[in-house]
Amino acid sequence: MRPSLLAFALTLALAAPVAQAQDSSLPDIGSSAGELLTPARQAEYGGMMLRELRNYNYLLEDPLLGEWLQNMGGRLGADSDQPRQPYNFFLLKDRQINAFATLGGYIGVNAGLILTAEREDEVAAVISHEVAHVTQQHVLRGVERAQRDQIPILLGMLGAIVLAQAAGGNSSGDASQAAMASAMGLIQQRQIDYTRSNESEADRVGIRTLARAGYDVDAMAGFFERMSQAMRGNRGGDRERTPDYLQTHPVTTTRISEARERAAQIRITSAPTTSVSRSTGTAPGTLNPLLPVSLVYAVGDLGKGGSGQFEWARERLRVLSADTPGSAVAEYERIRQSSGKSLSDAQKYGLALARARGNSPAAAMAELEPLLDKHPDNLWLALAMGEAESQSGRAAAANQRFTALLRQAPDNRVVALSFAHVLNEQGTVESGRRAQAVLRPLLGNSADNPVFQQDFARANELAGDLARAGEAYAEAAFLNGRAEQALIQLQNLKKREDLDYYARARVDARIAAITPQVLELRRQGIRDPDVDRRR
Repeated sequence: MRPSLLAFALTLALAAPVAQAQDSSLPDIGSSAGELLTPARQAEYGGMMLRELRNYNYLLEDPLLGEWLQNMGGRLGADSDQPRQPYNFFLLKDRQINAFATLGGYIGVNAGLILTAEREDEVAAVISHEVAHVTQQHVLRGVERAQRDQIPILLGMLGAIVLAQAAGGNSSGDASQAAMASAMGLIQQRQIDYTRSNESEADRVGIRTLARAGYDVDAMAGFFERMSQAMRGNRGGDRERTPDYLQTHPVTTTRISEARERAAQIRITSAPTTSVSRSTGTAPGTLNPLLPVSLVYAVGDLGKGGSGQFEWARERLRVLSADTPGSAVAEYERIRQSSGKSLSDAQKYGLALARARGNSPAAAMAELEPLLDKHPDNLWLALAMGEAESQSGRAAAANQRFTALLRQAPDNRVVALSFAHVLNEQGTVESGRRAQAVLRPLLGNSADNPVFQQDFARANELAGDLARAGEAYAEAAFLNGRAEQALIQLQNLKKREDLDYYARARVDARIAAITPQVLELRRQGIRDPDVDRRR
């Protein structure tokens, strides 16, 4: 099973609706949603799913791209029908066009979807649709229905992962594979019911969210239309015959026209009849008073558009999702030839990244220098230049650049993580101690970030604090889907005689927290093959 099918299978498992779901903007009054799974339990399963995706190397972990996606998704979540619902947005490496929602507000977006989009508004349109699947409890209803049929939740969520693992020769046991096959078979049968009702509701609710967040309401119909064209154009092809997004979110001419009509209606109902208050951005009394509050939009926000970072994000994603740096360089050459003109500044940035990742930092710096002269305040370019400088042996210049960036934005998590990573690569005791100092302020809000934990572990290791390094390495293993390995590492760490009282208390607390999750994974039939092989 190729990796691109994972997101499809996850959507099957998590977005399958109840067959007779009502076509309404509100959850069914008589729905059992929420009775079997509390919000805390949903978040727990969503987090476990995310860690397992990391375990099988499906995620694309990059602080800069992650921050861009989370900011965009957070903006939409804050303007959704459930603004208090926590949302966690993450990227997958796969270049198939797909996005999906899971339990607990976890929403995944494939690299291919962003690479296909022409502007941030289109990505936001898809995300707003997935957010609506969460707010309208489509995800929860499907999972609870599966649970009532005694399909273990994580088996359904991770069936594609384990089957792919078994295909690669890392079997985790015939019994669990049989359970996976049974669960996925029933879920796929239920996919027949995943049709117009929930999709129409998610479109309608999603476009309202899109409008509230200030994005172009026409973006949803525009992106759907491009997906429909992609489906027609790819018929008869091999690997990307039909985008996965279209298999789970069927696009029809009716759906496209409905999205256009909704966008037009929003523009009409948002048209002011008197002046709009510039201080608040809203216009009490200027909109149609008969409209419900949920349909009233701040006129000043409509069409506010994207963050201005989309093109830089897309090109960084193009490079990081490529099979190799060399293939990314070749892709830019094809873009240049097909367009018949020079690359855009964002594409030149992507080419520089590809050269740096291909161990050509000098060539990368030559590409980046004129771009920085043209865009002196661009963080994407500044971080790339600092990394290239360090890679080329100019550690002092790189450190000076990162220090200046941190001075300008002392609370910027992306700058801190990037600087710490560069310091760790320098590999000295002094650079390790400096990386420790850079990362310590992030301990409170980055504990669940595997990139942070891995870099914090390495920084402590370089600085000679092996006990603290051991804690962080165990935490990184846990966040990367290796809960059993994390538990073993923590248990071994407890045997160290140099642990002080506070460190021992932290280790005991993590053992107590991780043990139930290991037991739950075992109950669901999900085991760590590396741990099993060592026994």
